Amino acid sequence: MKRQEWLYRPGKRLHVLMWEAAPHTLICPPQVLAAQLDRLAGVTGMETGDLGIVPLHAAVKASPANGFWSFDGRLVITEDWHAELWLDDADTIATYQRVWQALSESAVFGAGAQHVIAQARRSLGVR
Repeated sequence: MKRQEWLYRPGKRLHVLMWEAAPHTLICPPQVLAAQLDRLAGVTGMETGDLGIVPLHAAVKASPANGFWSFDGRLVITEDWHAELWLDDADTIATYQRVWQALSESAVFGAGAQHVIAQARRSLGVR
């Protein structure tokens, strides 16, 4: 919930990428996932953010790995099973920016992202 606050900060733009498997993965009850997907659908297209989804069938130039957050080209935060790492050296940040660019080239945005979310929502069979 805390990370969602970024969607409402004036003067900032949040760019999000996720794998298509994420909205299909039942790490919570189907009703909770349905609500989360409804929320995702609602924020898609907001002026303060972009949501891209990398389809399962997409050709990618970078392999799936851990999630990361990049802040204005000055800091990258990445999480693994055992630690959260705050990375601020220029070479590392540049590496993560290249990974971001490679993945975003394979993603669908706007109506394409909405379609993926709607498919995942329908597959839950929850009203």
